[in-house]
Parts: sequence; C-alpha cells; structure tokens
Amino acid sequence: MKKLFFTILTVLSSSFIIAQASGNVNYQNQGYYNNNTININFPANDDIVVSVKGLANIKADAYTAIFSVTQTGKTTKEVNDLIDQRITQSLNEIKLKKGVETFVDMISFVPVYEYETEKKLFNRKTYNEMPAGFELKKNIHIKYSNPNQLNEFISILSNNEIYDLVKVDYFSNTLETIKKEMMLKAKLLIQEKIKNYQELLGETFTNAEKRIADDYIVNIPVEMYRSYEAYNGSSLNLKKAANINPLNKSVTLYYQPVFNKEFDFVINPVVLEPVIQIQYEVKIAISREKKQVLKADKTEKEFILVTANGDLKILNTNTARPIH
Repeated sequence: MKKLFFTILTVLSSSFIIAQASGNVNYQNQGYYNNNTININFPANDDIVVSVKGLANIKADAYTAIFSVTQTGKTTKEVNDLIDQRITQSLNEIKLKKGVETFVDMISFVPVYEYETEKKLFNRKTYNEMPAGFELKKNIHIKYSNPNQLNEFISILSNNEIYDLVKVDYFSNTLETIKKEMMLKAKLLIQEKIKNYQELLGETFTNAEKRIADDYIVNIPVEMYRSYEAYNGSSLNLKKAANINPLNKSVTLYYQPVFNKEFDFVINPVVLEPVIQIQYEVKIAISREKKQVLKADKTEKEFILVTANGDLKILNTNTARPIH
C-alpha cells in the first residue's frame, strides 16, 4: 500500500502540490463553509443602517507543514530505533535547506494486539486477543518561507517512507497593518455613504442617536478547500436481482476563496495561489429625529351672564361663579 501511495505521490506536478497545499485532512467527510462571509446584524427596527464591507487577500510569508510518521515493531526498543532513524535521516537533509526550521511532536505510543485462533475438539473456534507489539506516532513540523520547498520536503521524506502530509498552515507578519488599512478605508467610505443619505433625505444626522459595531474574520487556506467526485454515473434496468459492485470514485480538491462580489473595497483583488483572507465590516445604526408636532394652545372661553338684579356671573362648562 505504501508503494502504491508513493507512486501516486510522485506523479503529482510541482504546481499541483503548491496549489493544493491543504493536506490529507481535507479527505475527511467535511461540511461546506457556507458561512465564511462576515455579516454583522443590529436588532430590527426603523433605524437607518449604514454598512461597509472590505476584503484583503494576503500572500503568506511563512508556512508550517506537518507530516505524520507511524512506526510499528515487536519491542519498544525496535519501534524507537526505527522511527528515530527515519526521522533523523530526513531532518538532516531538510535542515540543509535555507530558512528552514523543524520540530518533532510526540503523538502516541500504544501496544498493538492481534487475534490468535484456539480450536478445541467439539467446540467452535475461539479467538484470543494477544499482544503483538507496539505502535509509535510522531509529527514532523517544518517551517519554511519559500512555497516551492514543499516539493523538496516531500521528496526527502518519501525516501524514508514518510508520506502523510497532514496540513499546511499559512502565516503573515502584515495582518495587523492590513487591518488598520482596512479600518481607514471603511471609515472614509462610511462617511461618504452617510453624507449621501443626508442629501437624499434632506436632513442631518448630526444630533441623531447612533450605534456602531465592527468585526474581522480571517480565513486561512486550509478552511477553504472543496471536494467533488468527477465521474458520470450509469443507470441499469435490471429485471432480476443482481449484485452491483461499484468502483471507488476519485475525489478531487480545489481551493475556493471568498469571492469579492459582496464587498465595498478589495485589497489585492487578484488571487493566483492560496492566500490568507481578511474580512472587515463596520455598521452604524442611526436613529432619525422625530419631528414634534406643536399643538396650538386652547384659549379658555368665558361666558358672562347678567342677572335680573344686575349681577354678573361667569359661566363655564363645569361651574358658574358670580363676579362681585
């Protein structure tokens, strides 16, 4: 099986390995990342909501590739000697590369069991679990800055029967600088939008109550790979029951970045290779000033009654009192 996997691995071209530097972790059953676009919501009301979204595509300046190594053996000494030999021979050659750092991570060291058949006369076969040896797992972490070096690492490691590329992490030293740049761009755009709204409505929001919210999302390439099976299925009209033995279909991976169609501005819009993507959104909710309707003061009217005796009385809807 290892020989077969190595044959498949060596067929891969350099450009394919760089472009698909996500690792075999993506071959697991995975859910699609539908909610990878930033969206800040205010409670629903009658406020005016002004929003600006930004996207930045950042090329990584450092990478960390993780390779998994598994070794089995009859004794603990045999297992340790064999795995150390494979790892040491690989790292001695990898460390000669420029700008490369390595680290070996201990994962697990467990006994391995197998079943031994015991057959007795007039009884069914009995399968007894027996110790068979030990299994040791370690991970090799390789930090590098030139993405083309990944092919060289794979070639070196495969010579020592290390094939399992778990994943590749991407890093950038400019994330904070890009975030500040995005915040400044969003500030200018949202001020322009507010000004346009004021002109359209013919009013000012200077004294209006305002609420603000903003947030960032960072998407790394390992999250953004999709898979599909490329094949054309066939249909059979079988009259009788039959056994159907389907073949395993090849699973293909591809890098799917966040599209820039929903954003007000994009920094570095053209994406050629997997990149780190930063999304920024800021929202301002403006409570419009309600115009107060002034009601005219009601003037109380008085009615004066002259009695037969010549006395004057003031009449109103409630009471009447005489004027002396």
